[in-house]
Amino acid sequence: MEFGKTGIIINGIELLTYYGIILMLGAVAGAWLAAREAKRRGQDVELVWDGLIWVLIGGVVGARLWHVFTPPPSMIAMGYTTQYYLTHPLDLINTRLGGLGVPGAILGGALALYLFCRSKRIKFLLWADMAAPGLALGQAVGRWGNFVNQEVYGAPTNLPWAIYIEREQGYFHPLFLYESLWNLANMALLLFLGRRYADRLKTGDLFLIYLVVYPVGRFFLEFLRLDASMLAGLNINQTIAALVALASAGLLLWRRRKTTGQARAS
Repeated sequence: MEFGKTGIIINGIELLTYYGIILMLGAVAGAWLAAREAKRRGQDVELVWDGLIWVLIGGVVGARLWHVFTPPPSMIAMGYTTQYYLTHPLDLINTRLGGLGVPGAILGGALALYLFCRSKRIKFLLWADMAAPGLALGQAVGRWGNFVNQEVYGAPTNLPWAIYIEREQGYFHPLFLYESLWNLANMALLLFLGRRYADRLKTGDLFLIYLVVYPVGRFFLEFLRLDASMLAGLNINQTIAALVALASAGLLLWRRRKTTGQARAS
């Protein structure tokens, strides 16, 4: 066994990539935090680890499909378009050709969690609330996989914390680091709100807050991104981030107004 530049090599074959290892560490860290939240709320902790398999599968499938249908310009330039993937099924499932899209991972993971909750007859919004801080933690850890792959970087910069990209022969904004820190802040906020305002929050509010905070950060970071996925002339990740943040914020406000109106009526 030897340690290569991008992964662990056994008998001349790279069996484990550092990127994959870091993603799994992020998933386990997120599940661990979700398990702590479940225990704090008096829920069955074992359900977290049972549901992790569902969420991982749904997240990976969603993330890969998101990349396939919204490939960045650099992949299109190499011929890896949506049409190419759809006509080459083996390459479609080969994550080493291209990558994974976070919006698709969140959507696929949420759908998988919903199906898991339906199968166990437990409340989806309750478990989404408990999963939200862990999801933010998992993203914070997982983003470091982009560091070892030298990807998810922004515009050139001479700031002290700039990252050197070998293939570009220059220094760039470490967008993966910015997003990792933003996700850690999101996790801390969700944990604080879940404890400090437990008596005021409605079931599902924490998950909605996650769906406001993360997209807001992603929206602004996309301004620095050099290889943004485009669809119909729009930065698709930035556009979706804005729509999700606005919709989630609107739903939060509507739930608050609805509660206030019911209180006045009584």
